[in-house]
Amino acid sequence: MLDDPLYLGLRQNRTRGEEYMAFVDEFVAAVQSLYSKCCIQWEDFANINAVPILARYRDKICTYNDDIQGTAGIALAGMFAGLRITGQKITDQRFLFLGGGSAGTGIAELISQAMALEGMDIREARGRNALFDINGLLVTSRTDLADFQRPFAQDRAPVSTFVEAVKALRPTGIIGVSTVPKLFNREVIEAMAEINERPIIFPYSNPTSRSECTAEEAYRWSGGRAVFASGSPFPPVEVAGHKFVPGQGNNVYIFPAMGMAVFATEATRVTEEMFIVAAKAVAEQVTNEDLSVGLIYPPQSQILDASLHVAERVASYIFDQGLARVPRPDDIGSLIRARAYRPVYAE
Repeated sequence: MLDDPLYLGLRQNRTRGEEYMAFVDEFVAAVQSLYSKCCIQWEDFANINAVPILARYRDKICTYNDDIQGTAGIALAGMFAGLRITGQKITDQRFLFLGGGSAGTGIAELISQAMALEGMDIREARGRNALFDINGLLVTSRTDLADFQRPFAQDRAPVSTFVEAVKALRPTGIIGVSTVPKLFNREVIEAMAEINERPIIFPYSNPTSRSECTAEEAYRWSGGRAVFASGSPFPPVEVAGHKFVPGQGNNVYIFPAMGMAVFATEATRVTEEMFIVAAKAVAEQVTNEDLSVGLIYPPQSQILDASLHVAERVASYIFDQGLARVPRPDDIGSLIRARAYRPVYAE
């Protein structure tokens, strides 16, 4: 783009390294000075910056990264609801991720934290979440791993193809965050269906053109047994006379609600546990009727009510943990609703 005569940006290479972090530090200091109650949300930062920035500030100021933590929260919500279909516990699961960037590791870490809250050792929990990238399975012998990937490296021989990784690790679920379409091919889905009675298939990449598989492919190749959710919208599918309604795992269930809870309580921090609370709050709104057609997220037509419910649950946690800067009200739900913006003119 630097050679494009129509390029409107600065004609210089991107700043990286110490100079880059110095600028970010200056920005954060300025925001804290001017708006001491502000929550800083990091949007669309590249992997090489997103993870270090979040690690640098998460225990110092009120901040989070929706691409990492919100994505993880909505994935975890789908798992909590999906486990009501499979009849299993979170600690029974083994997940294999297609994609080893900040989104994949963020989901893997939040799942691990959720497993740890159920009594599992955190190292064992992380060992149940494996990642696969362009160079194969993330294993301890690889020399190209970033620091944020190392906790999930498997102590086993290298595996070069995704279907081989499925057969070797025997995961209960596969999660796609690769942005590369069609990598959950028929061989992969059939391998998952052979290993699991109800295989969890989550192709979360979007838009639709980048989804690892379609809803129809997942349902047909699994014989209608897949527990499915995707990052992109797909129409209903009918397999062997049974209608399935694919759920869309979109951050819209988490991001506005988290922001509202932080705003209403003037929270001092955003913690990982808040995203687990949010995930459970999303999942508990999925009805048995929804589950009967394979839908594992609340209908998006009810998104406002769903968001207010999640915000109330997260706000309650913020008060419980002593992270709020406002007095605890008798009715937290009323506090949330009173803070909600409604785009209507007064009479």
